[in-house]
Amino acid sequence: MTTTMTESGITSAAGNAAGSTTYEAMRHAMVASQLRTNAVNDTRVVAAMTQVPREAFLPADARSLAYRDSLINIGHGRSINLPMATGRLLTEAYLERGDRVLLIGAAGGYTAALLSGIVAEVVAVESHPALAQDARAALAGYGNVRVVEGPLPEGHAADAPYDVLLIDGAVEEVPAALIEQVRVGGRIATGLIENGVSRLATGRRTEGGFGLQPFADVDCTVLPGFERPRSFRF
Repeated sequence: MTTTMTESGITSAAGNAAGSTTYEAMRHAMVASQLRTNAVNDTRVVAAMTQVPREAFLPADARSLAYRDSLINIGHGRSINLPMATGRLLTEAYLERGDRVLLIGAAGGYTAALLSGIVAEVVAVESHPALAQDARAALAGYGNVRVVEGPLPEGHAADAPYDVLLIDGAVEEVPAALIEQVRVGGRIATGLIENGVSRLATGRRTEGGFGLQPFADVDCTVLPGFERPRSFRF
């Protein structure tokens, strides 16, 4: 039996294989119980979520939780969406092969990896330096994905316009600065916080602005920097 050295000591190759098999089984169970039963019906999205190892984009101490139907804490005050929430956003964005996607909230890189096999190009914005570094490392083999470090509400105007704006989390409002980076006719998919409830919503940019239509009440991770200004009260 061969062995490999890890940070924690010696690990057997057989042990690694067993762990991989366990994750694969959990991934298939996630697809069957969380995605197919909740209107994640784009076959490309389902295939990506069946194949991409979600655990590879999580901190080591969170990998055992990779396929749970819950938010997962990834440190730095952040968490990642439920698999179903991400799957629904990707499905309702009606992605096309030639799309250029602006992804807000790269986190560890998982959603960018899913997009990589479906669209032409992904620009993934992450505000936290450590998370941006982790995402770059995890996405090293994904040639059509670029991780950009910067404030989430500002996006990445240098490469605009984009065909799709995907915000992988809940926000109180979508800033005009992000909308302006989407081409007219382009699609928007995001989580929204309305009256304390998080919802998934989609829409399109038009000549006159944009509109969003909520389509599901889903628990979402809240992204920083998108708070609506509070009106002054006496």
